[in-house]
Amino acid sequence: MNSPLDLLHAARDEAVAALRELIRIPSVSGTAAESEAVAWVADLLRREGVEVDHWRLPLAELTARADFPGAEVERTQAWGVVARLPGAGGRSLMLNGHLDVVPPGDREAWHEDPFSGLVDGEHVFGRGACDMKGGVISALFAFLAVHRSGVTPPGDVLFAGVVGEEDGGLGTFATLARGWSADACVITEPTGLDVVPANGGALTFRLRVPGLAAHAADRTSGVSAVEKFHKIFAALRELEAARTADVDPLMRRHPVAYPLEVGSVRAGDWSSTVPDLLVAEGRFGVALDEPVPAARAAFEAAVADACAADPWLAAHPVTVEWWGGQFASGRCPAASDLVPRVLAAHGSPTPAVYGATYGSDLRLLAGAGVPTVQYGPGQVRWAHAPDERVPVAEVLRCAETLVRLALS
Repeated sequence: MNSPLDLLHAARDEAVAALRELIRIPSVSGTAAESEAVAWVADLLRREGVEVDHWRLPLAELTARADFPGAEVERTQAWGVVARLPGAGGRSLMLNGHLDVVPPGDREAWHEDPFSGLVDGEHVFGRGACDMKGGVISALFAFLAVHRSGVTPPGDVLFAGVVGEEDGGLGTFATLARGWSADACVITEPTGLDVVPANGGALTFRLRVPGLAAHAADRTSGVSAVEKFHKIFAALRELEAARTADVDPLMRRHPVAYPLEVGSVRAGDWSSTVPDLLVAEGRFGVALDEPVPAARAAFEAAVADACAADPWLAAHPVTVEWWGGQFASGRCPAASDLVPRVLAAHGSPTPAVYGATYGSDLRLLAGAGVPTVQYGPGQVRWAHAPDERVPVAEVLRCAETLVRLALS
C-alpha cells in the first residue's frame, strides 16, 4: 500500500493539469460556468469512485431565509458538491473551497488571456488561480491522496466545493442547510500558507445623496450632490480611523484592520446640469466579535451626524441601504485545537497566525459551530488582480499539510 503523501507527490503533474483545466472554466459568480465548475469537480470525484453528493441548490427557499447571507448577482440556478471519505469514527474534517471567481476586469492589463491557465516558471496564471482554485486543487488532491491510498482516516474527511462565496456565501450556506457539517474545517483561501483563524466582516452599502438640479451656467441656484458627497466621504474616513485605532491583537498587523471604502460613485445625467443625485456603493469593515446590527448603527450614526452638520443635508438627509453580501466577522473558538493541529501538520518553518481584513465563509461555518481556519496557497495581493497567479510549490505544500491533518 502506498502512503498518501507518496501518492500525492506522484500526482504533481496531474494536479497542475487539473488546476489549469479548472482555471479555463470561466466560473464568474452568477454565470452558467459557475455550475460548470461544480460539475467538473463532481465528475472528477465520481470517476475516483468516492461518495459524491451533487445537488441543485433550492435558491427560492435559501434566499427567503432570514439568515441568508446576501448576494450581489442574479442566479437562476446554482449547484453544490460534497464528497466524503468514511473514517473510523473519530473527529471529522471538512476541506472547503469556492469555485466562483470575480470578473477578469480590463483584459488589456493581462499579459495572457485571463482564463488561459498558463504555466510560467513556478506559477500557474489566470483568474481564480489564487482566489481560490489553487486552494481547491490542494484540498481536492489531498482528499484524493487519502482515498487512493486505501488508508482509513481517523474520522470522516469531507471535500466541499461551493459557489457564491465572492458575493455573500450562498454555497457554504446551502451546504450547511443540506446537513453537511464537520468537527473542524479548513478553507483553503490564499494565506501564503499562514494560518488565519479569524476574519473581520464586510457589509455592502449604498448611499443616496440628494442635490437640486439647475443649469450649470447658474449653478449657485442648485445644489450639487457631488459636492455634498465630499462631506459624507470625509465623515466615513473619520469613522474608519476611529474604529481602527485600537483593535484585536489578531488584527494588529494590518495598517487598516477594518477597511471602509467607496467602490463606485454615479452622479448626474447631463454634463451641463448640476447633479441632483449621487449614488455611492462600498464596503464597511466589521470588527471581530462586533454584532452586525451594532456595526450598521455606527455607520448610520456617522452619516446622520454628517448630514446634521450641513443645512441642505439636514433637510434632505442621505439614505443608507444595506444590500448584497453581508459578511459578519468570524473567529475560530479559542478552546478549539484546530490552529495547533494545522501548525503541527504544516511543520517548519512555523506559519504566522493572524486575522484577515476580508470576509469569508469562515464566519458561516464558525457560526454553525464548526471550528474553522483559513490556510491555503497564494498571496491575497494577487487575488482579484491582473495576472493573478498561484505558486505550484505552495499548492502542493498545502495539500501535504491537509493530508497530515486528515490523518492526525
